[in-house]
Amino acid sequence: MDLRHRKGRRPLSDRERSVLEAVVRTYVETAEPAGSRTLTRRYGFGVSAATIRNTMADLEEDGYLTHPHTSAGRVPTDLAYRFFVDSVVQPEVLTAAEKSRIERELRTGESTLERVLQNSVRALGILVNELGVGSVPQLDAARLEKIDLIQVSSQKVLMVVTVQSGIVRTVYVDLPGEAPADILEVIRQVLNERLGGLTFSEIRRSLGARLRDAVEDPAARDILNIFVESGGEVFEAETAGEDQVVLGRTSSIAAQPEFSSRERLEELIVLTEQKELLAKVLGTRVARGGPFVTIGSEHAPELAGFTLVTSGYRFGRLRGILGVIGPTRMPYEKVIAIVDYTSSLVTRMLEP
Repeated sequence: MDLRHRKGRRPLSDRERSVLEAVVRTYVETAEPAGSRTLTRRYGFGVSAATIRNTMADLEEDGYLTHPHTSAGRVPTDLAYRFFVDSVVQPEVLTAAEKSRIERELRTGESTLERVLQNSVRALGILVNELGVGSVPQLDAARLEKIDLIQVSSQKVLMVVTVQSGIVRTVYVDLPGEAPADILEVIRQVLNERLGGLTFSEIRRSLGARLRDAVEDPAARDILNIFVESGGEVFEAETAGEDQVVLGRTSSIAAQPEFSSRERLEELIVLTEQKELLAKVLGTRVARGGPFVTIGSEHAPELAGFTLVTSGYRFGRLRGILGVIGPTRMPYEKVIAIVDYTSSLVTRMLEP
């Protein structure tokens, strides 16, 4: 995890580190600003409340703490959470009971990719009271298993492309005239013989060359060329779009104190409607694996009031992301542990 809290800033003393950790933990637990007397009672620093108050003032001057106008207590800034995550957090070791509960939540219903992802983001929301989020793997590295051609009408054929582990992509192909069934069968065989076992990226780079002179019959060649043009669409790499993101329920996260105001609740609702933005954000995290945490102002403006905790999962050669979105006030040790375990469990469930 990055160390942005250190850039251009003086090192914190041991007391400052301890007080900063205490403020973060107190605020995460209570959702109330932490005052010097409260911290002194809870953590017994061995110094007076006045000394702790002065330390908190220094931390506020350095940008780690702030305080609401109506309170003498302090709350952590994004910088404080970043320090906490980078320098303090050790993910919890989940108990056998906690692991069993996660497994029960995930192992319900079908074991298709779509169902596993839906179960996962729903379970994450329930387990950590945040908004579960997941990304569908991009298919660039997927290997083609087979192509089927289904005649829908006299001049329309459905091209069904099946890739590893049952993922399917389809495209309708319009023909200039009726194509005899025997010609369609020849084209289906050619497509499977020439393209089967290749990745989407390999097919895109060499589609025309691999199918050039594949059939001798002029009528079949003309129809095959139409499928080659349509293949450019079906074998394109996935772009970041709404169908690339799976979201859990907002009910758990909406009940948190941060969203008690109408303005903050509207921010959350607007965020859930911006799936294309979320797809782009998750797409940048695929190569990082996990766990990976970004906080508040480290995001685009639409996510500036939130923390995003993610971890990668694998689906054969494909990779996707699972995680949660929540307020920056978050029990990071528990959330990171649950997100990481869930993603590893999803990988095991999707193994062939």
